[in-house]
Amino acid sequence: MQISVYNIKGESTGRSVTLPDEIFGIEPHEHSVWLDVKRYLNAQRQGTHKSKERSEISGSTRKLHKQKGTGGSRKGDINNPLYRGGGRVFGPRPRNYDIQVNAKVRRLARRSALSAKAKAGNIFIVEDFSFDAPKTSQFLAILNALNVADKKPLTVTGAYDKMLYLSCRNIAKATIAPATDLNTYQIMQAGALVIAESAIEKIKENCD
Repeated sequence: MQISVYNIKGESTGRSVTLPDEIFGIEPHEHSVWLDVKRYLNAQRQGTHKSKERSEISGSTRKLHKQKGTGGSRKGDINNPLYRGGGRVFGPRPRNYDIQVNAKVRRLARRSALSAKAKAGNIFIVEDFSFDAPKTSQFLAILNALNVADKKPLTVTGAYDKMLYLSCRNIAKATIAPATDLNTYQIMQAGALVIAESAIEKIKENCD
């Protein structure tokens, strides 16, 4: 797949790069994408939720009244879940939400997500760029020049760049990630992918 290369002014450089069809040109496998997104979202959950059960409530264990002869129902201690302030029945306990997804399925999911974006025409290749200091206005100007500022753009760089990260983090709906950390959830969440030239080889390694 041939795609034009743009500069930071949004102008075509007259050059093009070849994106491998085995990564950007396959038929998207929706189930693998669903599995990988589910795996990612589950991993974000802390799983530290906890409520007190009957045995953990602070209160007397004295039987409230005798078993028979009162004309009322049978009652145990005040920690009964039926009473105000009693323990919770089957409340949440700390747990791990992680699920296992095979590495081959994760790679297929990334390729499927990239192929879906390529098929929709939402991938833009730009020349490598960097800043000497955080410049949010300059970063936003680049996104506006490419007409992607209002499309939840994800900028993919060849390596982690602190200045680019600081420049991007205050732009609404815009995100940035190095190619080595790119995951299916980020790709699917983005409306457009702005990929630096140096990131293409790293994406190939991440999806092989």
